[in-house]
Parts: sequence; C-alpha cells; structure tokens
Amino acid sequence: MVNEGFSDLVTTHRPVLPSGPSPVARLGKPHHASVYAPFSLRQIVEFILCLPLSFVPWIGVPLFLWLTGYRAGPFQHWRYFKLKEWTAQERNAYIKKHRLQYTSFGAVFLVLQLVPVASMLFLLTSAAGSAMWAADLEREENPDLEAVVPASPPPEYTEYVDDPV
Repeated sequence: MVNEGFSDLVTTHRPVLPSGPSPVARLGKPHHASVYAPFSLRQIVEFILCLPLSFVPWIGVPLFLWLTGYRAGPFQHWRYFKLKEWTAQERNAYIKKHRLQYTSFGAVFLVLQLVPVASMLFLLTSAAGSAMWAADLEREENPDLEAVVPASPPPEYTEYVDDPV
C-alpha cells in the first residue's frame, strides 16, 4: 500500500517515514498486531460439511471450491478492512457489493492451496495479490489521487561494447 501511494491508510496502524530507499524501509514499528486472516470456526465447520461434495463426479470439486471460496475470499482482505477501520456493517455491505469478485478470489486461492509442493509459495502470492487488489480498490474509490511516481527514474540503456585492447 505504501508503494502504491496509500501511506495515509497504513499510518492508522503503523508509522510511515516520509522518505526512505524503499517502501519497506519507510515502515516503522507497528502499533497493533497484524492478522492476515482471522481464525474462523464457522469456516472450518462449513469446510468439513461441504467436503462430501468432492465425491460427486464432475461438479463436486468445483462446487466445493466455489462454496468454500464464498467464505475464504473476504478473509483475504481482513487487514484491508482493519486499515479502513470499518464496522462489521460497513464491511458486510462492501463484501455484498463485491460478492462475485470475493468468491472468485477465494475459490482461486483455495485451488492454489491444493498444489502440493507450491502451496506455501501460493499463500504468499495470494497475500500479495490481495494487497494489490486492495490498492486497486482504493484507486477506484479515489480517482483524483495522483499516480505514484517512482523515486528514481530507471537507468538509461546503453549498449555494451567490448574493447579488445
């Protein structure tokens, strides 16, 4: 969020220095504990109850992933909702407005978690993807916000010529 220009949103839970070599270096010590997604007993029970769907040929597994993605999708933005300091009613109204996107994101998240060796990598990429999605949502909410300009321009490309002498 800091890299995308939303430092004011991050400062609600963590100080952000005005300048630094990278967005990560600009972050100060957090004021509050950071929870990626909360523990949900309800989600675990729904997961177990929906598990027999996977035995239904052809449609069982996709239906299982879609139904469990319905609950898993909004959990990916738990930190975003905490940064916005929304009440449960505001959060639920927002999720209802974007239900299809959240369910799709949650279903893809669960599919990627089923990949045996790479599931830990996909856990990290899903967290990064949800943060980039949150930045896009903030940009949609605030269209008048100026685009973030990189701290330093990319270096000029110069062709390498080998001097044989």
